[in-house]
Amino acid sequence: MSITTTAPRRSLPGLRAFRTLGRAILTNRKAMAGAILLALCVFMALFPGLIAPGDPNAEVFQPGQGPTGANWLGTTSYGQDIFAQFIWGARASLIIAVVAGLLSTVISALVGVAAGYLGGTADGLLSLVTDVFLVIPAFPLVVVIAAYSKTGGNAMIITVLVLTGWSYGARQLRAQVLSLRHREFLTAARLRGERTWRIIVSEILPNMTSLLVANFLGASVYAILTAAGLQFLGLGNVNVDSWGTMLYWAQNNEALQAGVPLWAIAPGLGIAALGGAFALLNYAFDEISNPVLRPARKRRARRSS
Repeated sequence: MSITTTAPRRSLPGLRAFRTLGRAILTNRKAMAGAILLALCVFMALFPGLIAPGDPNAEVFQPGQGPTGANWLGTTSYGQDIFAQFIWGARASLIIAVVAGLLSTVISALVGVAAGYLGGTADGLLSLVTDVFLVIPAFPLVVVIAAYSKTGGNAMIITVLVLTGWSYGARQLRAQVLSLRHREFLTAARLRGERTWRIIVSEILPNMTSLLVANFLGASVYAILTAAGLQFLGLGNVNVDSWGTMLYWAQNNEALQAGVPLWAIAPGLGIAALGGAFALLNYAFDEISNPVLRPARKRRARRSS
């Protein structure tokens, strides 16, 4: 009689990495606060009609009135509900942040990982392109490009943000790949005859998950603040519902002097909350990418107990 044994199931490297990220968020108070803030913003973006039904731009209320039971944040100078505009504006602001952050991270990964792993001429050319984008002043370039394509709306803003926001992450990822390139597991993969793309996808990227997510969070914060600045200046489609365009219309109508300060304060707080959510989440990924932070926290916890 033969006895058969089954090998223990091994989870995929990417799945293990995301489990580690989840534990880091749950055990880090700052990261947990950021996750809660982000969840609130996502809920507002997904279901604005449940929170503030109706047309947020409908001019059906008394202009310039303060907070009431019907209008929690008051009304604009045009008789629009500020609370409804705030809720509906979360969607465009979040889409810009997530899409621009994802695209910037993808380009950073493609350029940085290819440069670090391939080396030689490819590294030189890709590093040259990265350095050129690093030394270009980002915000003046953003303003110039946006000014020449004002009717592009969110797509134009996302394109400009991606073009000016990928280079810093690419430099970080290249440095990380250079530190991994001669590790034993990569040497073993090359000796097995693995193809270059398979080594990058199966061996390198799973070991850089925390850095990739941190890169995405940083790019998202850059996108949030820069997009709000562009919309505040009137660059882009000012008729799109977003927190940046709310600031534009509040400034144009002198909301503070007109006695409707919440028209400007509400979107400003929303931008700060969304940017703060991504920034707070970054604490968890700093802990993963820098193991020195973990025992330090444990030692402090033991001393306090």
